[in-house]
Amino acid sequence: MATEHKDAIRQLVWPRLREVAIPDSRFHYDFSSFIADFKGSDAATERLVTLPCYINAQVVFVTPDNCLERLRFRALSDGKKVLVTTYAIRRGFWLLDPAVITTPGQRQLASLLDAMERPGLARHVSLSDMTALDLKVDLMVTGTGAINFSGIRFGKGHGFFDLEWAILTSINVVALDVPCIAVVHDCQVLDEELQPEPFDTVCDLIVTPTIIHDAAKQGLVPKPTCGVLWDKLQAGMLDEIPPLRELQELQGNGRK
Repeated sequence: MATEHKDAIRQLVWPRLREVAIPDSRFHYDFSSFIADFKGSDAATERLVTLPCYINAQVVFVTPDNCLERLRFRALSDGKKVLVTTYAIRRGFWLLDPAVITTPGQRQLASLLDAMERPGLARHVSLSDMTALDLKVDLMVTGTGAINFSGIRFGKGHGFFDLEWAILTSINVVALDVPCIAVVHDCQVLDEELQPEPFDTVCDLIVTPTIIHDAAKQGLVPKPTCGVLWDKLQAGMLDEIPPLRELQELQGNGRK
């Protein structure tokens, strides 16, 4: 039932998004495979960087979504460390450090998912590495497929941001009160009531090319505190996502 509900919402939004989306070089307009960039995403980024939670952040987690490429560059230019995952989390987490990535050209390359792993740019970090570095994320930013004014968001349907939240909160790199921001086009913001599952990560703020909406003021839906729900993982995820296997080992077979 939950899957049918989410699919219906995606089918409602995707035709609208098709009118403003920028096609992906590999996935074209297949929104089930990627989170699209869109017309006006630069304006949305400029709104986001005025927020106190961004200004005061030292470490920002930014999902590997097309609409957040400029934000990754801007955060590095503003002297912030950026934690990012690879597509589908298959090569884990990578840390972009402005103390290492110093020139505008390097920072531009590092903001690109297809270039950030080149030597001298991003550094691969395991969960143990993050703990050893005492890494603390101050802000999480994601794109998404659809979101309503309560901050309930539905992505592509694979649950990667929910997994990233669950993994990082489980190892205390992200605190449960860390703000989450969704960057979307206005056409992706819905009045409809959305029905989240226990693992769905809601957002506190919604930033579009034209508005900043404080969803947290409504206080309707708390963020998940359940960690990784191992029995809810999609088939193959444990084999394909190294941080999940590492977390499983850290937790003693992942059944805590």
